Amino acid sequence: MRFKGLDLNLVMALDILLEERSVSRTAERLNLSQPAVSAGLARLREYFKDDLLVSVGRRMVPTAYAESLWPIARDLLATADRLIDTSSSFEPATARRRFRINASDYMQTVLITPVLRNMHARAPNVSVDVGPTGPLSIVQFESGYIDMMITPEQYASPSHPVQQLLEERHVVVGWSENPAMATPLDLETFLSLGHIAVSIGSGREMSFAERHLLPYRDRRRIEVTSSTFSGVPMMLPHTLRIAVLQERLATAYCTAFPLRVQPLPFDMPLLREVVQYHTARADDAGIAWLIGEFQRVAAEPVAA
Repeated sequence: MRFKGLDLNLVMALDILLEERSVSRTAERLNLSQPAVSAGLARLREYFKDDLLVSVGRRMVPTAYAESLWPIARDLLATADRLIDTSSSFEPATARRRFRINASDYMQTVLITPVLRNMHARAPNVSVDVGPTGPLSIVQFESGYIDMMITPEQYASPSHPVQQLLEERHVVVGWSENPAMATPLDLETFLSLGHIAVSIGSGREMSFAERHLLPYRDRRRIEVTSSTFSGVPMMLPHTLRIAVLQERLATAYCTAFPLRVQPLPFDMPLLREVVQYHTARADDAGIAWLIGEFQRVAAEPVAA
């Protein structure tokens, strides 16, 4: 379809080209040949009268004009998605739909992964694109590019609907052969051990647990900092370090690694995770179905 002389199919190609900065990777994602993508880029260059992407060594670098086009292209694609996807009915067994969700790696591990296992049989033609949380996530959410965010309650926007998913306590986790982990730790023992902390993503944002550990920052010895929650359990075996993690995540990794969990030696508020969707999608039956799947998994008891 053309609009004012522009083939709208090329808008998706432009979006992926600017994200991948590679004709070959764009061709793979679009399931097209490289010559076809190169021809599409040539048509885009002709239409916009700009190089859009310039080869620098083995990489392609967007021009300033291309960078200015990118958010507009994404807004257009997001609007098209809303037009196509928003429906008053949704049948999981026959639906063909892609949901875009932004969530922490913790939520991807303990909530989204079990839901995806269930969907494999119940909704075989439904796909999910999971992205990270952070400042860009908020921009994507407000523009409608993503369908929903799973986030701690305090980070949710007051402008859009939220539904609670789960309440989670934090625990101490460490190597199963660490003598300190044989029994519940007192505060002095907890503070005397080396810690693995989590500062989230490239922005190194302080996690929920780290914020509540601030009163102990002068007495706590942080030996390692990870940018993800799920990377922490793999760093603990064969060391005397400990970490403070969400109970569901710690319990899940205890089945895969030689780890042990103990309660915190002090009080920490419960972490409340919510799912938030755009106001414009309040009547979307597909969104309601997927949230129901998340809530069903979240209601399952934490494995012992």
